[in-house]
Formats: sequence, C-alpha cells, structure tokens
Amino acid sequence: GWLNARRQQVASAAGAAALAVAPAAGLAIVDYDAVKYLGGTDKVDLNNANVQAYRQFPGMYPTAAGWIATHGPYKQVSDLYEIKGVPENVKALFKKYEGQFVVLPANE
Repeated sequence: GWLNARRQQVASAAGAAALAVAPAAGLAIVDYDAVKYLGGTDKVDLNNANVQAYRQFPGMYPTAAGWIATHGPYKQVSDLYEIKGVPENVKALFKKYEGQFVVLPANE
C-alpha cells in the first residue's frame, strides 16, 4: 500500500544521493606522502600525528602521547628525551616504542 510505496521512494532517493556523492570521494587527492605515519601503520610521525595515533602503543595514550604532541616540533626521535619535566615512567615508554617513531618536517 501507501506505506510500502513511500518506503521505496525514500530508499530510492537515499540510494541516488549516495551514488551522487560517491564519485567525489574517489577524486580526493592526498598531497601528504607521509599520511601513513599519522596512525595508519605501526610507525608514527612525532611532528604531525595527533594523540589518537598513539593508542596502538599500550600505555602511551593519553599521557605520554600528550607530552609528545605538546612539545614538538622535533628534529630527531631522541629529542623526546630533552623534554623538561617528563616523568621517568613516561621516558620509559618513549624508549620502549622509539623504534616505531619517525620525525618528518612539521606541517604548518
């Protein structure tokens, strides 16, 4: 009846809208080669990743990640150990995961 026809009409409109938007998503251009270091791999860029990217490393989020995110930019991974006031337990986390960190130029 009327209700089924209305549901079909709404579903058709929603499907058409989704189809209209889908091609635009395919045209997105990634102009940042190191996007993989923002949380998409097991390596994290200290200068450009946000604190969420560190969730993959047990113990890093939120405290250790917060220290990293608020004290950059960094020239090298070892700069982490120069941050003043970092507790020893946080420095131990930096050490544990330092092989997973990379330092690329900071995006402005």
